[in-house]
Amino acid sequence: MTGRFLRFGVLLAAALWAGKAPITHEDVWLMPRVGAPAVSPDGKWVVVSVVEPSYDESKQVSDLWIVPSDGSAPPRRLTHTRGPEGDVAWSPDSRRIAFVARREGDEAPQVYVLSLDGGEAMRVTSLPTGASNPQWRPDGKALLFQSMVFPGAADEETNKKILEERKQRKYNARVYTSFPIRRWDRWLEDRRPHLFVQSLEPGAKPRDLLAGTKLASEPGFGGSSGGMSGDENLQAVWAPDGESIVFVATRNRNVEAYDFSSLHVYRIPASGGEPEALTSGRDSYSQPTFSPDGRTLYMLHARRDPKRLYTLRRLAALPWPPSGQPRLLSPAFDRSVDSYALTPDGQTIYLTAEEAGHDKIFTLPASGGETRLAFEVTSGCYQNLAIAERAPQPILIANFTSMTQPPEVVRVDPAAGTHRALTSFTAERAARIDWQPPRHFWFKASTGRRIHNLLVLPPAFDEKKKYPLLVFMHGGPHNMWKDQFFLRWNFHYLASPGYVVLMTNYTGSTGFGEEFADAINRDPLRGPAIEINEAADEAIRRFPFIDARRQAAGGASYGGYLANWMQATTTRYRTLFNHAGLTNNESMWGTTDGGYYWERRFGVPVWEGGPAWQDQNPFRYARNFRTPMFISHGELDFRVPISQGLEIYKLLQRLRIPCKLVVFPDENHWILKGENNRFLFQELFAWLKKYLDPEEPPKE
Repeated sequence: MTGRFLRFGVLLAAALWAGKAPITHEDVWLMPRVGAPAVSPDGKWVVVSVVEPSYDESKQVSDLWIVPSDGSAPPRRLTHTRGPEGDVAWSPDSRRIAFVARREGDEAPQVYVLSLDGGEAMRVTSLPTGASNPQWRPDGKALLFQSMVFPGAADEETNKKILEERKQRKYNARVYTSFPIRRWDRWLEDRRPHLFVQSLEPGAKPRDLLAGTKLASEPGFGGSSGGMSGDENLQAVWAPDGESIVFVATRNRNVEAYDFSSLHVYRIPASGGEPEALTSGRDSYSQPTFSPDGRTLYMLHARRDPKRLYTLRRLAALPWPPSGQPRLLSPAFDRSVDSYALTPDGQTIYLTAEEAGHDKIFTLPASGGETRLAFEVTSGCYQNLAIAERAPQPILIANFTSMTQPPEVVRVDPAAGTHRALTSFTAERAARIDWQPPRHFWFKASTGRRIHNLLVLPPAFDEKKKYPLLVFMHGGPHNMWKDQFFLRWNFHYLASPGYVVLMTNYTGSTGFGEEFADAINRDPLRGPAIEINEAADEAIRRFPFIDARRQAAGGASYGGYLANWMQATTTRYRTLFNHAGLTNNESMWGTTDGGYYWERRFGVPVWEGGPAWQDQNPFRYARNFRTPMFISHGELDFRVPISQGLEIYKLLQRLRIPCKLVVFPDENHWILKGENNRFLFQELFAWLKKYLDPEEPPKE
């Protein structure tokens, strides 16, 4: 331990001498967290949620802030409560905002409305099942929102009665007759998302638009369920005339044990009625948005290709009033669309997409055509793009982040290829940190593919010194290492003990085209591992400051799966670490919250077994295990259940290979509680030090 603190003391002294200090867990965890911006329709204002974190969750503060879009004044706080606010929506006249919060006296989150002229926020809804995702009617006199209601419950009183009955029942059991039954870290309940409209007149009551409809009564009905929250979102928007509503839903969620479900776009009258499907087939559609003139409905399209597991999200358009099926606007664009927005004149679409270590901004004619890069991006990422709906000139607002810049709100000038920061919540803390931008490099792997990499350098870095190499493998696999500030596995924090961190965008990564991302489904571990190991060789060859004798590797989720494969196939690393990594293809299929994805990946049902399930299965290569390993897992992880962590640990114990297992009983796939996350890194760094600091690895 003395040596550890001595080494850190040397790094700290060198950094402080330069006026900066190495990044700490406190720097990472207590950094203000700036959310997605919401720009007013007139383009004058931007509202953003800001979390002021604390290791004690009861002391964490989350409020809404407002800032002029021209940067003429600093942000000011709009709300002053500990509880978080979210789902911000501007009124059409840009004078009020609606948002969702759970305040004193609320049994569930409710919709509130706040006037920018001053005064307290007014609670608009009081549903026992809560409310979310508010949207203003175009005339500003009513709100559309969503609530999770019980099947067959026709009104608020019925929902309230069912809630009370379930609180009072003497038994505790879950009963299922369909699939899926759980997602990420929660067991799925029988409630389903419904849409409500409520006038803003005093005393007005909400109207459930989907109650009694055939669509909502179907066993496979639900909303979009992407993301870790597990919440289902109908992504509802008003039609321009305020007479109907467009939303996204699935009607076949109950096939997910043996097929993929699809999302489709529906229209329902604002007065209620049976929804009309606007899209059909096996493809999926999401994120509907109307053009400013109301004559076109835009949406994202994801193809369901029988030959591919991964396909891109592309923009599609449907004439309004609707006729026919949506058409793709830029079918040759080989990147997946993340966020998009139209200019006020309706002529241009700006969108964000991943590309080679960045999130970049692209432009596309609203009528369709070629998608072009708006301007070159050599550092950082633009995310959560928004455009003022009715400003005289396009006003582009986004979050910008890089490895040395936590997310802030910026105003983007595409013509100049620059942005102006509107907020600086993280600036003071970030300025004290000794960090530098990542180094990018490419090489051609023996797999035949050109592979992109990022290199993160330690504090007090000296080109003339030698540093251990830490190979960090990303999860997904359909993900991408990029130049962004990352909370849970902060890249500079991983480098802070004095390591050079190598991050390889192996085959399967997004941001390099559809074929590149999908190719991993025919070679889930062997090819990517070859590319990662060759990337380490290339980094050692290119950068003399890397000590080839001291290498470690690890990752989380799919990165942990790869770490287990490294355990099975190489002894080049002194140690490995695996968080929430898959160990055994077969038992993973039986316990994960999904399952059919893996059947498609390996080509045959699990009970047929055979080479597809076994050839690239770390479990089947235990006879080759040699490398000491650190394993961590959340007990509430339903995506990669804890049984996977227990299996690799048990194998290593059986083989008498040094290993350590850290289990977090109250965490899911991610370690999200501050003290738990800090303890994880304390344990991991101590483990890495044992194997990477000495000139020779320890003899076990």
